[in-house]
Amino acid sequence: MKTLFRLLLVMVVASTVVSAAETKEKEKQEERLQNSGVVMDEVLKIPDNIPQDLLDKARCVMVIPSVLKAAFIVGGTYGRGTMVCRSGKTFSGGWGAPGMFILEGGSVGFQIGGEATDFVLLIMNEHGANSLIHSKVKIGGDVSAAAGPVGRTAEANTDAYMRSEILTYSRARGLFAGVSLEGGSLRPDEEANEALYGRKIKAEEIVMGPSPATPSSAEHLVSLLEKVSPTSRAHN
Repeated sequence: MKTLFRLLLVMVVASTVVSAAETKEKEKQEERLQNSGVVMDEVLKIPDNIPQDLLDKARCVMVIPSVLKAAFIVGGTYGRGTMVCRSGKTFSGGWGAPGMFILEGGSVGFQIGGEATDFVLLIMNEHGANSLIHSKVKIGGDVSAAAGPVGRTAEANTDAYMRSEILTYSRARGLFAGVSLEGGSLRPDEEANEALYGRKIKAEEIVMGPSPATPSSAEHLVSLLEKVSPTSRAHN
């Protein structure tokens, strides 16, 4: 009887520990979504931010908040963030639920200095979006990329921007500018997605559907995108 009681006690304690760990991980992802919303809000308030034409043509927007140089130096994970895509097979509908992603690799750490840096990435076509939700991709290799232009009325129709599948921006020390992330890689953060949605779920399902409900922690980010770019001009 004592042995059975001890076994049951161990099982209860283990279950409690696992539950607490899962709750903590979910809270971490919710905080990341909230921070992403804050970053996007602040970026959109900068006078010379992302050209409107590019926002309207973007299939997805990825936000990776507070990336630190120390992570780049040791060659580990650079940053974790989220990607929100327009709904539908051609990514031309309303903005959907967020998927969590990881940015790693490359030489970006030697370009951004020692301050925490926020990144905003625009995914400009269907191939770029599909590549990201299905596998790990190398920036500048598997998908073409360029430092994005700034200024709401900036000329964004040059060949370099029109050819690029991803346009990348950074904000550090209060400065917002296009930045090269070439050599880095992006991949779905499957563990973070599972923690956030409470089940194993692929980035493809989050983006392409049947989509889960948008977490309340992501509502600020999604509503911002709906406000600044409610209609896609991807095929215009």
